[in-house]
Amino acid sequence: MDCKHFGLCGSCNNYEGGYEAQLQRKLQQNQKRFAEFYTKKIIPFESPLEHYRARAEFRIWHEDEKSFYAMTSSQKEPFRVEECPQVNSYIDKLMPLLLKKLQTDILRNKLFGCDFLSSSNGDIVVSLLYHKKLDGTWEELAKNVADELDISIIGRSRKQKIVIGKDYVLESLHVNSKKFVYKHIENSFTQPNPAVNAKMIAWTLENLEDSKSDLLELYCGAGNFTIPFANYFRKVLATEISKSSIAAAKENMLYNNIENIEFVRMGVEEFTQALDGVRIFNRMKHINIKEYNLQTVFVDPPRAGMDEKSCNFTTRFDKIIYISCNPVTLHRDLEILTKTHRVTDMALFDQFPYTNHVEMGVKLQRR
Repeated sequence: MDCKHFGLCGSCNNYEGGYEAQLQRKLQQNQKRFAEFYTKKIIPFESPLEHYRARAEFRIWHEDEKSFYAMTSSQKEPFRVEECPQVNSYIDKLMPLLLKKLQTDILRNKLFGCDFLSSSNGDIVVSLLYHKKLDGTWEELAKNVADELDISIIGRSRKQKIVIGKDYVLESLHVNSKKFVYKHIENSFTQPNPAVNAKMIAWTLENLEDSKSDLLELYCGAGNFTIPFANYFRKVLATEISKSSIAAAKENMLYNNIENIEFVRMGVEEFTQALDGVRIFNRMKHINIKEYNLQTVFVDPPRAGMDEKSCNFTTRFDKIIYISCNPVTLHRDLEILTKTHRVTDMALFDQFPYTNHVEMGVKLQRR
């Protein structure tokens, strides 16, 4: 990727020497970071060189009578963005067309942010963020823009959400020649790099074929990993604390004609209490936990990682698969997990090219 804003806009901060050089720097850094747990070579999974992001967030900056996309510069100042080779080709094509439409007084007044969410076939939702209450005049103008550009638009301001079209896209993801369909809802977490996401899912499935046991998944989100897992286990029990994510996960199960997953809205501590019979939860009254043969646990926690109690709970299971978006908290958690388990495989997924961020994958087996 070649971007004229390298070093200026603040988004990409690891670009010297091009893509391969930045990937090698990240690989070497993490090979050294995790050397005490894993001495073999960490497997790198590359990203497309450009147009790899299916979602992106931009500030809107106003100068005189014009408005522009902006990012926060390395000097922490607004920087006008004229191009962004990170975003997928559909968002890239839409950005200048939408910006031209937003120049009217009503649409640009107190507009401070613009978020894009795209599927791999060009289905796009744009969220416009305002510091004002949106009225009928705004809605009429926004509907005209949505119709002309063939997109959905969501207007957001304090305690207000106006949906013009729909507030989601349907994404098709191909993993090991099999297609999975996901409903990605605006303003909720989705993996930003679909190509690398497919590689992460494929990597986790490598050693899971024809399992006669059941899987427990913690932090399941909207079922990004859960849905493909269902084909490799007798039954899957998946937990997530977010109500909206659980609702989306259940829809995604229907989209993919899968029936062997139970999604439960609860955190790790609550689930531990339910599993041990310490507390009875109405949310699990339809589930007979004794029917499950849980030998494998999959975790994909937020950047904060898992707390000590969650790590200790995870060590109950023979096999642990851990996807992490923060190598620092992953290292901390491995200090606990490797007391009972050994690392058998590690991978680095370049989900965020030209930055210092990576996703890590770890497989652990009971000693």
